[in-house]
Amino acid sequence: MQKTVHLVTRAREELVDITSQVEAVVRESGVRSGLAGLYAQGATGAIMIQENWDDSVQNDVVRLLQKLIPRGVWEHDNQDGNGDSHLKSGLVGPSETVPVIDGRLGLSRWQNIFFCEFDGPRSDRRVVCTILSDD
Repeated sequence: MQKTVHLVTRAREELVDITSQVEAVVRESGVRSGLAGLYAQGATGAIMIQENWDDSVQNDVVRLLQKLIPRGVWEHDNQDGNGDSHLKSGLVGPSETVPVIDGRLGLSRWQNIFFCEFDGPRSDRRVVCTILSDD
């Protein structure tokens, strides 16, 4: 089964928790055992699995990437001013794979799935969820 999750981002750089939307896709699929493949469409977004206890880790991720890859110093900035966004999304990566165990995402208690926005805000970000059964 394949379904696209649509989301709205509100800041230039942020991590948006999409775990509940992906869980809904897994439930809808009816798959009990398999894999959930998640792919961020767009060259300036990414997918990350990270701690969900509070916002501090997500905020730290954004700040770390801002320090490692600052704005305004890249060749691509001459085209549209978002060279850093492309580099950040490439570093984090566009996809993750999560096991489906007993019809649920195989995440630990402290893990959630985040869409990483590096060039927002955007009114329609998309994550393609592909649910594969091992049956």
